[in-house]
Amino acid sequence: MSTYKKEVGTAVQNFAGDPANPLTGQLWYDSDASEFKYQEQVTGNAWSTGNTLNNARNALAGGGIQTATLAFGGYDGDVRGYTESYNGTSWTEVADLNTARSSLGGATQGTTTAGLAFGGYDGSATNKTELWNGSAWTEVNDLTTTRTALKGSGSSTAALAFGGSDPSGDTGKTENWNGTNWTEVNDMSIARRQSAGAGSNTSALAFGGENPGSARLASTESWNGTNWTDVADLNTARNNLAGSGTDNTSCLAFGGNVPPASTITELWNGSIWTETSDLSMAREKNGGTGTSTTGLTFAGSNVTDSNTAFTEEWNAGINLGAWYTGGSLNTARNYIAGTGTQTAALAFGGDVPPNTGATESYNGTAWAEVNNLNTARNALAGGGTQTSALAFGGATPPTTGATELWNGYTWTEVNDLNTARQYFAGTGADNTSVLAIGGYSPTTGKTESWNGTSWTEVADLNTARYGLGAVGIATAALAFAGNNLGPLFAQTESWNGSAWTEVNDLNTAKDFPGDAGTQTAALCFGGRVPAPTASTELWNGTNWSNVGNLNIARNDLAGAGTNTAALAFGGTSGSPTGATEEWDGTGSITRTITTTSE
Repeated sequence: MSTYKKEVGTAVQNFAGDPANPLTGQLWYDSDASEFKYQEQVTGNAWSTGNTLNNARNALAGGGIQTATLAFGGYDGDVRGYTESYNGTSWTEVADLNTARSSLGGATQGTTTAGLAFGGYDGSATNKTELWNGSAWTEVNDLTTTRTALKGSGSSTAALAFGGSDPSGDTGKTENWNGTNWTEVNDMSIARRQSAGAGSNTSALAFGGENPGSARLASTESWNGTNWTDVADLNTARNNLAGSGTDNTSCLAFGGNVPPASTITELWNGSIWTETSDLSMAREKNGGTGTSTTGLTFAGSNVTDSNTAFTEEWNAGINLGAWYTGGSLNTARNYIAGTGTQTAALAFGGDVPPNTGATESYNGTAWAEVNNLNTARNALAGGGTQTSALAFGGATPPTTGATELWNGYTWTEVNDLNTARQYFAGTGADNTSVLAIGGYSPTTGKTESWNGTSWTEVADLNTARYGLGAVGIATAALAFAGNNLGPLFAQTESWNGSAWTEVNDLNTAKDFPGDAGTQTAALCFGGRVPAPTASTELWNGTNWSNVGNLNIARNDLAGAGTNTAALAFGGTSGSPTGATEEWDGTGSITRTITTTSE
């Protein structure tokens, strides 16, 4: 005789803590914390760095997909016919346009073997049209209307040209290309130039731009193959932006002039625009191709009006790094220093207020109080590890050069810095090899190297600053952010053991950030912009990219660890905090399930 068994659920495994390598979706009971937990993979949308164009420029056009794009025309002090082909990895120079021009239109759904370029500025507005066959451009029938600062959508055989400026002013004129000729069709509702567009010749979207009656537009229009219809506006009005998408139901808008040049990215779902992850680099007059899930932007002008060759790739629904909550410091404070790793960190000094010498050690779960600094102070710097650290400088007040050595148990006073300073940065592998960088004494770019016994002055930063971040060791470091009693800095400099070299800037200028990592793989998080920020940027040895934000916006914080496993602690978001957050570069994070009983 058979028996009946009722299944009411699945047994949950019991752990004293957390499993060593939990799987995504795994559920367990943590008997130490008396909590149910599960493993979650954070996914989202993000821009990532691609290889740069061979020719920096703005006001260019392009067509294609993320892995096969054509970029053509543009302006770099003169109008250009440059054409470059992207294979998903690198750009290759190919044959130039017959007519060099900027502010032109292009078939957004073109490919590296079939493109269309039309209109633009070659010294004056033009109606010239050229067709790309994979190896050369050929002049074909002209637009019916001469114009510049227009946009386009579609392919080399079925395209739409709309908007721009003709000899009489801004226009809403729209033309349809059938592979041979242009034909005028119904105008846009609003005359506009310097807008963006995406889609096909039968299903397109036009958004942003400007016209004489409005400095910048947020308005969006949808094309159904016959008529334009006004739909929901962009969240941020702007001109000289770019877009990607295959039809009028799913598009991406990115960059543009707000002013200034912007990183803002918005996603269209067929009804409304939603803000999503920003570009890594603020830019306008940039090119854009691809879809709403796999897009590409390239070139343009940045916030200093300098032309860029920088390329970024857009991917939707990918795994993202994420911050999650760790155990709080016992003493909430800002202007704090720290060293070590995510699972073995040391926090010391800071402002409670008053100034404190409190030192705490982190084991990956909780902070424990250990022996205090001999000199209570804030705005200090540190380098080394949890068991072999150096604390130096800061404000007692006054500004001090006092240096203390940590042996894992106690702090010992050793030789002072040559230049007393505060609001500066430090890096180092242990308490015998450390670098002190920049700071306020007043503002300085001075760098000093510690050899285990004394400090020696070495080469200065190229940009004197305080409130900066730095990572690395005494012979290979990276310094970034800060200010000099004026605008915030995005400047980044690399140290090779003897000299500082300027490298690519942060995407967002800030001061007083937290930091973690090495010269070639770093994380910069929090800081002031000038309000406290949660923004986090990742350095790959060449460029900074925006990644997942802190949960708590704050400045004057400290950091420890690597670019894949970091710790952020302390700081201020209006008042001193002891909040600690842990960074997982893979985005695999542990969540606690809150339960109730009746």
